[in-house]
Amino acid sequence: MRNFLNAIARFVFGLDRPSKAANLRHLHSRGEALESLIIREALPADIPALAALHVKTWMQTYAHVKNPPTYAIREHQWREQFNVTDGSWFCFVVESRKAELVGFAKGKAHTDLPEFAGELSKIYLLRDYQRLGLGRRLVGWVARRFLSQGITTMALFGTPQNPSCAFHEALGGERLLAKNGEFHGGYGWRDLHRLANSCPVEGPEAKTLRSSNVPSSEI
Repeated sequence: MRNFLNAIARFVFGLDRPSKAANLRHLHSRGEALESLIIREALPADIPALAALHVKTWMQTYAHVKNPPTYAIREHQWREQFNVTDGSWFCFVVESRKAELVGFAKGKAHTDLPEFAGELSKIYLLRDYQRLGLGRRLVGWVARRFLSQGITTMALFGTPQNPSCAFHEALGGERLLAKNGEFHGGYGWRDLHRLANSCPVEGPEAKTLRSSNVPSSEI
């Protein structure tokens, strides 16, 4: 019954999401193009913009939640994260032509599950930039970074009511079920080579990956 109710919630929460055609029209009306959106490594200088983006995208995703995390909370969290310099985490951002951040994905090289070595801990895009292939490109970057670190498996822990569950499943994510068979929003990928191949990196930033130690067949 709970799984059925979560499926209903995903459907309801996804009703107000814009279509691909609508977002393409909005993109062009702003004088933008998909080719003008780049993905790059997040820098400490991005913290204020990253915190503001985190607040906005989280609220767009979980609009029904009262008292969402504030900007002050998110800024503190990101500053604390950037103080960790041991290479155990990374973050990629999507940047517009106007140097504004419109999305990000964060990964870390460990999980609480022994069968998965990496975790996609966060992935968000502003609503106006969803359904344009940017989420797939972000996942492609994350998969390739993990592969460059020798990590070939990845997990993601979300909420079962999130409409993005359909996106994770479209990328081949395996639902991680509790012992009682209930689904709590977690997904796993047991072959990041396959995931990378299904998430081709497109755009001017692709040359950055070609200079890394990821095999060219994975780009």
